[in-house]
Amino acid sequence: MPRIKPFCALKPALALLNTVVTRPLENYGIGQARLIASENPASFLHLINPELDNPYLRGSRQELIYKTVTDNLEGFIDKEILVAEEKPCIYIYQVVHDGLVQTGIWTLTHINDYLKGNIKKHELTVEARERSLAEYLQQTGLDANPVLITYHPNKIIQHLLEKYTTLKADIDFTYIDGTQHRIWKIDDQQDLDKAVNAFAEMPEVYIADGHHRAASMAKMGLHKRMLFKNDENAAFNYFTTVYMDTQEVKVLAYHRLVRDLAGLTEEEFLNKISTHFDVKKADQFVKPTTLHHFGMYLKSGWYTLIAKSHTYTDDPVNVLDVSILQNLVLSPILNVKDPRTDARITFEGEKTPINVLERQVDNGINEVVFVLAPIAINQLIDVADANKTMPPKSTWVEPKFLVGLLIHYFNK
Repeated sequence: MPRIKPFCALKPALALLNTVVTRPLENYGIGQARLIASENPASFLHLINPELDNPYLRGSRQELIYKTVTDNLEGFIDKEILVAEEKPCIYIYQVVHDGLVQTGIWTLTHINDYLKGNIKKHELTVEARERSLAEYLQQTGLDANPVLITYHPNKIIQHLLEKYTTLKADIDFTYIDGTQHRIWKIDDQQDLDKAVNAFAEMPEVYIADGHHRAASMAKMGLHKRMLFKNDENAAFNYFTTVYMDTQEVKVLAYHRLVRDLAGLTEEEFLNKISTHFDVKKADQFVKPTTLHHFGMYLKSGWYTLIAKSHTYTDDPVNVLDVSILQNLVLSPILNVKDPRTDARITFEGEKTPINVLERQVDNGINEVVFVLAPIAINQLIDVADANKTMPPKSTWVEPKFLVGLLIHYFNK
């Protein structure tokens, strides 16, 4: 496990890479996305949401919306904006960003491995979002945003990565955001067999990012099996995946901002949290690098919080800093019972400049900011191995993929 296989990717013409590929739709405001689509008829956004082209489609039957996607796709293929690989391949993918180089294997993975639990999860999914993605996949046959899966380092895979990345890349371009993307094709049968067999022998692998995409492909695949005589070998049984080992995946923190102190003064709040934390005033921004250490910003300035030993156990979820903060501060003191639904709490990824967070408090938009250390990759694995799930907004995982770079197109 897992069962992977080469595929003939549908991909942008080399001269049009920066024209076609895009960040996921949720990365843009609707106005920004509509502007990009209106100015760029070859953007993959046209294959994600045709309402960007024609606002009158909103509220129309879903069949009309998906027919527009199909028409747009056929136009992209006819104009050779998107071209199909002639021979099934497994791809090596490398992205360079923020001084970081991350390399992995881009391939297809069978949904049975997800359904049987061979691919372990650490995150809950939302049924409504699953259904929406599954419907899109079923109607369009376009799987263009891979699931990121991590695994313990493997010598065979590492050797293949080193062998090919010394060669000239088949695709090498810099996206408009400054990130550099390289792709090498593996089409030699011996190397393909090595990759397939190496993954098949791995005892476990873990979803690092993309839980909803994996769940949606599985849901869609099961539905299509009912339509096509339970065919488990058809292309719709496979979803696009990028495998990066645990040394390649980068986990960043999610910080918490809370609108008010639940009626407490700063002094009262500091007294309450001192029950469970050693609280020390700091002269400047506190960026924790050690687990169970937190930075906190109030109008009175920065503080260091260190969780006392009695505040957590060895349970893989209870020991997480996000759990410690939720269980001992956010819920009992600030009355944020459910961070998924409470409008008083917001989240910012580690990449957000710290002065932006400080201004939120200085300007009175929020009363307190909590800065966390990133969750370690072994903590993510411990949670998945225990068949448990992390609290919401526990991790921001890099890399984030471009949409439309390598596309698994299944039209059955």
